[in-house]
Parts: sequence; structure tokens; C-alpha cells
Amino acid sequence: MKTFFYIAFFLFGMLVHAQTALYNSGNIRIHDQGQLGFHTDLINDAAFDENVGLAGFYGEAPVTVLGAFAPTFYDMEIANATGVVLQTGINNLNNTNFIVGDFLTAKNQSDTYYNFLADAFYVGDGDISHVDGYAAVTGQSSFTFPIGDGVQLRSLILNSQSGNPLAKCAYFFENPTNPSSISGSFNTAIKSSDLGGVCGTEFWRLEGSVPSTVQISWNERTNIAALTDDVSTLRVVGWSKATDQWVPLGPTGALGDLTNGFAVSDSFVPEDYEAITFGTLDVPGDFLDLENYFVSANGDGINDALIIPELSELSPNNHLKIYNRFGSLVFEQENYTDQFRGYSNVNNFVIDRGQGLPADVYFYIVSMDDLGLDFQGFLYLTR
Repeated sequence: MKTFFYIAFFLFGMLVHAQTALYNSGNIRIHDQGQLGFHTDLINDAAFDENVGLAGFYGEAPVTVLGAFAPTFYDMEIANATGVVLQTGINNLNNTNFIVGDFLTAKNQSDTYYNFLADAFYVGDGDISHVDGYAAVTGQSSFTFPIGDGVQLRSLILNSQSGNPLAKCAYFFENPTNPSSISGSFNTAIKSSDLGGVCGTEFWRLEGSVPSTVQISWNERTNIAALTDDVSTLRVVGWSKATDQWVPLGPTGALGDLTNGFAVSDSFVPEDYEAITFGTLDVPGDFLDLENYFVSANGDGINDALIIPELSELSPNNHLKIYNRFGSLVFEQENYTDQFRGYSNVNNFVIDRGQGLPADVYFYIVSMDDLGLDFQGFLYLTR
């Protein structure tokens, strides 16, 4: 958090109401290198979209953003443990720095959201700082929504076929059958015949018009053990608007154990579904386990690349995806042979891309199209 603020804007038309709100009627602008800190409410009743510097929300008392227009800020940060309530949305052009505290929106009103524009990104999100309510993205095809419920960060990773005109998402730590913060019900007992059960502890709501895949994760609080004792049966499921029931969103499997893991969907159109969560198939899928592999991407000529002999020998027509432990897609290749050497090749935001992926455990899923089989396993990356 910045300790010194240089405020560069026009003062004409600015009114302070009993020291409880800053009122913008059209004469405020943050110039290059300017820094503006909000310790009180912002009432924005005019265009506030030609800002370049940093705008931050600070203090120890709740702050509210309201008014007729959503302000657009270049760089943003939040360091207010009590949170910033958005009655009017905020647009972010560049970077958002989550330090402490949440941006809060009403979960029964998806038209108010924290919006990341085409080149926007963020850092610092975690359990103590994220969006508790709706976050949105405009003009991006791959994005991880920094959303949660005020207690935990529960991101949803979106990978779309093209840039989204607008996509928005919120997380609910609620039983979808009887949600407390929205009207309506997504009864977990109403499901397609191929589903065995549907998670009753949490769900996500995702809106968007572009065909996409999603990745969602579970943790100890999800209580997956109450749903199944076999992770291989887990799938991403959605409440279909067309049939008013839970249906599987593709045959893609899940990776992890009963405490932590993630699942990936096949492509679907988000606006065709009211809610997304985890479900189980009555019969485990056709995912089989290959070996766990070791990749030491240090250029010594030994184990520098991921080589899966079965692909070249049995199925040259294949599709490989590699995910990190948080469920983010880091590598994808059709007709894979030996292209993975510890570097990401996808458009997700990767810090220090040129340095390669960090040493860690990764998960892979490979579809052998020639054989009609899907396999999954782990790889260990060192440098």
C-alpha cells in the first residue's frame, strides 16, 4: 500500500458531503503517475474514464462505490480489510493489486461487477483479498476469475474459443437446492440419468456467450467424500436451462484426491446453464492411468522433454493437456511427440514466461484419438 499520495485532478465540481463521500460530477481525473486514495465513499455521477495513474481503496471502515456511472481506473489496489461495496461496478484497464479486503457485489444482481477489460490482469488474490460477488472480463479469451465467498478464494478458470464480449462469474458456498443469496432452486436430486449425484455444498454461476471450457477445484471444505469415494467418477456438471436439470458438461475426468483436486469441462456455452458444480457419473469414465513422468528441463540431454512412448507408437493422432496443481492449463498440443520442455505455450497470464514453469508437480490428460481412449497421470518438473 502506498504511504504517500500525489493527487492530480481538477477540483472544480468536487463536493464532500459531511466527510462521508467524494462526489464526482465530471471534473476529476487521475493523470500519469498520479495516485488517488479513497478512504470514504465514492459517488460517481459522471464519466470517470480518462484515468492513467493509481486508484486505491484504503482505511479501516467500509467504503461504498455508487452513482450513475461505473468509473474506469488504470491501476487499482485494495487495502481495506472491511471491504469495498460495489453498488456501481468498476472497470479496470491494467492491473489490480489485491492486498487485503474484498470487492463485494450483490450476488442476486449480476449487472454490478468488477470488470477486467481487454488488457487487464491482477496480482495478490487469495483468501484474504478477492471479489466476493461478480467479477467480469471483457475482450479476453482465457481468464481466471478471482472470486470467492469472503472466507476462501474459489476461482473459476475460463478458456473460450475467442475473446468474450462480456463474461462474468460468482461463487456461492451454498446448497444449490436452497441457495440463500439468490432466488430459485437448482435441486441436486433432479439430474440426468447418467449422473449419480450432485455436490450440495457449493456452486458457481457463469454468464457468457462464447463456447468455452471451465476448470473448477475442490478442497476440504467442499466435502467431496460425501459425494463419492472415487475421484474418477467426478465431472463438471451444469444446471441446464433447456431441461431444468443437472447434466454432465462433457466426459472429461478429474484429477486429485478426496481433499484437493480439480475437474475440467468440455466446451459449452455458459449462458445455457444457470449453475455449475461437481457431479458424479454412475459408472467411472474410461480414464486410465499412464506412468508418472520426470522432466528435468536443464539442457543436459537427460529427461529434458516429456516423452510418452505410447503416443508415437499407438496413437500419433492425440491431444495432450498439462495443468498445474491449481488447475490452470499451462501447455496444450495436438499430435504430441516431445514438445513439452518445461515452458508454457498457452495464453494464460504466466509470470516470467521466459524462465519457464516452476519446479512442481503437474497433471496431464491425453486423448488418444486413434484408439478412442483417454489417459491421465502426473509429471514432476525440475530444473
